[in-house]
Amino acid sequence: MLLDASECQLVLVDYQARLMPSIHEGGTVIRNAVRLGQIARRFEVPVWGTEENPAGLGENVPEVRVQCARTLSKMHFSACADGLTQWLRPAAPPTQGGNARSLPKHLQRPPPEPPQRNTVVLAGCETHVCLLQTALDLLDEEFDVWVVTDACSSRTERNRDAAFDRLAAAGAELLTTEMVAFEWLRTADHPMFRDVLALLKK
Repeated sequence: MLLDASECQLVLVDYQARLMPSIHEGGTVIRNAVRLGQIARRFEVPVWGTEENPAGLGENVPEVRVQCARTLSKMHFSACADGLTQWLRPAAPPTQGGNARSLPKHLQRPPPEPPQRNTVVLAGCETHVCLLQTALDLLDEEFDVWVVTDACSSRTERNRDAAFDRLAAAGAELLTTEMVAFEWLRTADHPMFRDVLALLKK
């Protein structure tokens, strides 16, 4: 199964200013998160951010924060516990009641439901804490979860890799930034091919 941009949402988890200096390969991880955000926006894939206890850890670094349409401030390690699920799968708007001149209820058509984007592309820090717990909760909520390994990390490589093992065993797909980009493109004939390629080569 390949990623389809029209079915995806991107979540960038906790790339926070006071955390990132302690993160293994933090600079590379930030660069890949920014690439993901830039590529997602070109494909009109919604991009969300999260920040764990921003009063203590600071906001996400500016180059990541600017990629996100909205950023969720949270205290739980899983962003789902603080409302991420409602952002990813908003409730359908309530139907409006009719009046004496409207069609009978059995002839009224229900309003069309907004298209569901049930595939969540997830990246962030720390992999073994906030990213892992968010991913497991999203799987429980029956989202398809794809974790971008080269845009994820922890303070230690061992913790990061243990999280990847657990995520794969739980049913998350593991991939890289370039895999996301080329699966969204599908073909070298895509009108954004050169633009995306340039972002990947930065």
